Amino acid sequence: MRAVVMHEPGDVRVEDRPDPRIEEPTDAIIAVTAACVCGSDLWPYRGAESVHDQVMGHEYVGVVEEVGPEVSTIKGGDFVVGSFWASDGTCEICRSGYEAYCVHRVPMGAIGTQAQRARIPLADGTLVATPAMPDEDLLPSLLTASDVLGTGWFAAVAAEAGPGKTVAVVGDGAVGLMGILAARRLGADRVIACSRHEDRQALAREFGATDIVTERGDDAVVRIKELTDGLGAHSTIEAVGTQESMMQAIGATRPGGHVGFVGVSHDVAIPGGPLFMAGVHLHGGPAPVRRFLPELIDLIWNREIDPGRVFDLQLPLEDAAEGYRAMDERRAIKALLWP
Repeated sequence: MRAVVMHEPGDVRVEDRPDPRIEEPTDAIIAVTAACVCGSDLWPYRGAESVHDQVMGHEYVGVVEEVGPEVSTIKGGDFVVGSFWASDGTCEICRSGYEAYCVHRVPMGAIGTQAQRARIPLADGTLVATPAMPDEDLLPSLLTASDVLGTGWFAAVAAEAGPGKTVAVVGDGAVGLMGILAARRLGADRVIACSRHEDRQALAREFGATDIVTERGDDAVVRIKELTDGLGAHSTIEAVGTQESMMQAIGATRPGGHVGFVGVSHDVAIPGGPLFMAGVHLHGGPAPVRRFLPELIDLIWNREIDPGRVFDLQLPLEDAAEGYRAMDERRAIKALLWP
């Protein structure tokens, strides 16, 4: 099969790789219908994380080709959406709704789903079948549920977005944009999007942003407080993962408010003094996407939300390197790959 491999920072190639096979009785093999490049894939691409001959990709939808003898909830021919963490769905942590921390979890990025086929471990706890074979125009939206939509949704839930709330969103990448959509869907009265890019601002407004803040860091905190009678947001989504973005999120949140942080952390260290005086709740980390998949699939299937609009570049798998370049150069928000 053909699959994406990152050999070194900036060096992305599509190569022949061995076809996946059933290795454990709980595995499934899927033919990948659509995959994509994640913003987190850019960290190794830019050299911020070490990488050497690594298969790439952790977001995926596809058709089940084969299942192991212990798989019971899906079958060959099912169209499925899966989480970027494989989880068994039965351990105590999974049952509490935190499947991303399953005691038997497997990171799908280590398997690689920017490929024509993929092995899905712990298939019963990881994959959710759609009611039937989806219409082609639903595929991009269903793909977002595998990570960015599920992650943005978790961020909004962690930030306790809801009716009567003002939500600030730090980060205008795909996850931040999905956080805007989620916050409005959860009933937030007002959503303040932090963005300096006109194309992303336009999409943020499509997804429900009511205000745009172009400042960053401390200046953004000042502006958000100006927009909230000096108090700050009730709920803030942090979707970047840098020191500046985290401190901006904490600073923009009113005392008693909630910060949902899902940006992949890179050298973030929260000073004890500012945190102590902020009086805010912090909750986040890798999103338990599997918890939300049934609900998100239902919303997409019934065309109540259209998160697939976040894909502003679609390419054949063979052109994956261009997808990485376009996202790295901010010529694209998110690149979809068609195997």
